[in-house]
Amino acid sequence: MNASSRFLCVAALSLGGLALAPVAHAQRTDSTSTVKPQLNTAPPGTAPRPATPASRPQNQPVPVPAPAPVYEPMPVPQPSTDKPSGLDFPTGSRASEQPKPLRRYFLYSNFGLGYSSNPYDGGQFSASLSPSIGYRVTDKLALGPGISYAYNNISFPDVYQAAGLPNSLGLHSVGIKGFLQYILFDQFFLHAEYEVTKAESYNIYQTGPQQLIAIKTKRTMNTPLAGAGYRSQLSDRAAADIVLLYNFNNGYDAQGYPLSPYGQPVIRFSFLFDLK
Repeated sequence: MNASSRFLCVAALSLGGLALAPVAHAQRTDSTSTVKPQLNTAPPGTAPRPATPASRPQNQPVPVPAPAPVYEPMPVPQPSTDKPSGLDFPTGSRASEQPKPLRRYFLYSNFGLGYSSNPYDGGQFSASLSPSIGYRVTDKLALGPGISYAYNNISFPDVYQAAGLPNSLGLHSVGIKGFLQYILFDQFFLHAEYEVTKAESYNIYQTGPQQLIAIKTKRTMNTPLAGAGYRSQLSDRAAADIVLLYNFNNGYDAQGYPLSPYGQPVIRFSFLFDLK
């Protein structure tokens, strides 16, 4: 292409741009012009329906929310009266929990009372005092020897007093004995003893028509006793017992003489003191 041809192309392009410039200016002016707002003339409609959750199967249980946990306040530890320092000693380590040493020997004395009737329709009242030395074989079984003293008062009815017998007759007896005692449970125990007594007794003689006389005499009497008792602890080394005993040799022989210095039953009040 020669120079004249290039000039003609440039000129043609220039003229085309000038012709298109008004159109572009008009389009830009329309796009930037202000547009008046339009009112909504459509008829009013219903409010939009809220979204519903998906349907749940009929057999499916309704989930129940778990209850909120309840927190209780923790108790405040209180100081123990027997543990002021807060230390807890092992069981059996305290001095009060240690087994007490068995005291083998003890002094056992008793005072007894009894009453029975005599073959002459009178009464026989007896009181006895019997100290003993006891030995504990175990913590439940004890035995030991002792001595005894008994006083008996024999009373006679009026018909015999009219025949010459006294109103009453006092008799004294001394003997030796052995006892056996076994603790059943707690403070209840069984008690048994056997006593041989050099007893003061009496004989009745007829001295004339409807005349009687009572003469004291000595005879040996054997008395087995057995029963039960209750012990009341007075201190660490002292206790008091009450014992009810049955006299297995109570009564009178063929001549009407008593077989035992004790009546029926025999009630004893005893005192126990542990020796070192």
